[in-house]
Amino acid sequence: MGAAICAVVVMSSCKSGESAYKKAYEKAKAQQEATTPATPVAVQPTTTPVAVTPAVPVTTTPAADYSNVAVRTENVSLVNGTPLKAYSVVVGSFSVQSNANALSTTLAGKGYTPRVVKAVVNGADWYRVIATSYDTKAEAAQSRAALEGQYSGAWLLYQK
Repeated sequence: MGAAICAVVVMSSCKSGESAYKKAYEKAKAQQEATTPATPVAVQPTTTPVAVTPAVPVTTTPAADYSNVAVRTENVSLVNGTPLKAYSVVVGSFSVQSNANALSTTLAGKGYTPRVVKAVVNGADWYRVIATSYDTKAEAAQSRAALEGQYSGAWLLYQK
């Protein structure tokens, strides 16, 4: 019991340091208030209106690289249609000329200027239907890319 009384006396004699911290805080706050102005400085808004132009995003499309597009080189002779340019887009190949002519008529109905050419491959006659013809490989490759959705297997022909 004596030990318990001693413990109570010892504990009650220790003061909390909280009041010392509180006094230091209040002193620092008073010093801060003394050094800052009592009234805040008001910033006057400008009266002239500012014109704001909305930003328009710039979109750039990279130039397509058609250098790796495969091109088949054949010696062909024109069966019907206008003369060929250097690069042509072939959308059909037939061993029977009437089938090639039928596809050519379909293409003409869709606004193309089709041509039918004849190529001799391994001793056999093949009739190629050309939908478009261009001077440059890039133009022909671009046209082929547009036609591939409708004519799968379209390919480029370079006339010898």
